[in-house]
Amino acid sequence: MKYQAVAFAASSLLALAEAGSYHRHHHVRRMAKREVPQEHSHEIFLNITREFLNKQNPKAIADPVFGLLGDGAAKTGAGQVTNLACLHQETADQAFTNAKAEKDIRGMSAALVYASLERNTAGVGVASAACTDTAVNPEIAAIKAHQDPATDNAAADNKAVTLELAKQLASIGGDPMLALESGTFAPGEKTDTTFKGNSCDDQNDPNGCIFTTKTLVLDATPDEINAAVAGIKSTITGGTGELKATHIDINGLKVAGGGTATGATNGAANTTSGTGSSSSNSGSSNTGNSNTGSNNKAKNAAACAARSTNSNAQASANNSTGNGNTGNTGNSGNAAGGTNVQTFTGSLGGAPPPVIQTSGTRPFSVNGDTFVGKNAALGRSCDVQHNACANAANSGKLTGGVQQCEDQNTQCHAAIGKRRRSLRMRQASDFGSCSDPSIEFSNALKDRQGPGFIATNQQDFNHGSAQKIGIIAGFICQRLQDSCKAPQATIDSCKAAETAATAATQDQAAADAFNSKLVGGSAGSSNSTARF
Repeated sequence: MKYQAVAFAASSLLALAEAGSYHRHHHVRRMAKREVPQEHSHEIFLNITREFLNKQNPKAIADPVFGLLGDGAAKTGAGQVTNLACLHQETADQAFTNAKAEKDIRGMSAALVYASLERNTAGVGVASAACTDTAVNPEIAAIKAHQDPATDNAAADNKAVTLELAKQLASIGGDPMLALESGTFAPGEKTDTTFKGNSCDDQNDPNGCIFTTKTLVLDATPDEINAAVAGIKSTITGGTGELKATHIDINGLKVAGGGTATGATNGAANTTSGTGSSSSNSGSSNTGNSNTGSNNKAKNAAACAARSTNSNAQASANNSTGNGNTGNTGNSGNAAGGTNVQTFTGSLGGAPPPVIQTSGTRPFSVNGDTFVGKNAALGRSCDVQHNACANAANSGKLTGGVQQCEDQNTQCHAAIGKRRRSLRMRQASDFGSCSDPSIEFSNALKDRQGPGFIATNQQDFNHGSAQKIGIIAGFICQRLQDSCKAPQATIDSCKAAETAATAATQDQAAADAFNSKLVGGSAGSSNSTARF
């Protein structure tokens, strides 16, 4: 797959080099389209791989997305991995190791599929460099990555990748039909110098735009998958969780080499022994994004079958951001382990999902996703409702058009604003398209053994924690300028806040210094009830 090396903005590269570990990567964008596929096309598998990589990440790999980028971009997020040709494999290997330790079928399945996804290369029809290192897990070692469909013999080679992936999925008790979802797009032209292709790249689609837009080209048929896994028994006993191949209806999809697929993917023998997951993450770290386009995600976004043994997440797993129903109305199971602090009563497209407050270092949860701050969780709840409303309006299930969903979302976020100081109530204009750029100091951060700083709002400022506040403050100021499109006055205030915070003692005082200058108050510490 072609990757345009000059496509990274210089400011983004500088931010990447300085910032260290990321949980997300919205700033990693290109200025021109590239050949297929794009690194966010199979987003569901990146999201789950990220979830399990972050459980234990000894080589400090910044994010799974870097394993799918070309070497020039990948090195900024490679952590301690020096062989960039193996960053993709090492990311999958570590995530698989962590999932295997928990016997989590969902996590192992996602890591296997991620290992098979195509990497960016220097041109259309150029194959990615092979990793010559041996993976720790034999299941990962057996998987090769897909190659650009325009490469020589791509159809046969990618089919072999898919069939081997199906075998490895079956061996861990996963759904072998997931292998079909690892495929790529239709091939581009090697002579194409326009940087256009048949691709998509939407990091706000929690499943993957290749599924939503039905641009996936299958490497094999369901019958061929069934034949490949015949007789394979799972080596995992007592496994929990599952991930099913339900992200796309394969009927009518093209098969590489000719023909179209018929029949459902759920006919494969699945030896998964569990129905829950030890993780509370629902498989998508970014469901809170507007969907006002004409493409109807309702047909696909409802299909993610990643389940959780956590009773609250299990109850909320019935939620679909694409079926016109947030799936939580009357769902008392969500509140079983805590208190619902979402008070907004708008119901277009369904009520907003509950925001459950419990104890712990990330005490707020929405549909299984956890948050450090209350307002960030409330914002996610509003946005999930907004997506459901927009999808219902786009699909015709809700009359009156999408604008009513926009109005309701504004009202929902306004209700959050009432909880803040007067300056924060003006955040929609002050902070551009983003909200709550405050920083929290905590002694109990998930990705750090000691104390550190983290952006309170991980939806808009999704960066890992840091020991020094300057890294987080600099990232927030850069994000306000580049992605949030905040006014210059806000950028200037942020830089002044960064200077003040850097000069302060690196504890709660630094967080207070930053927050007081930028947002008018303190975001609190890990023991404070004033967190957002």
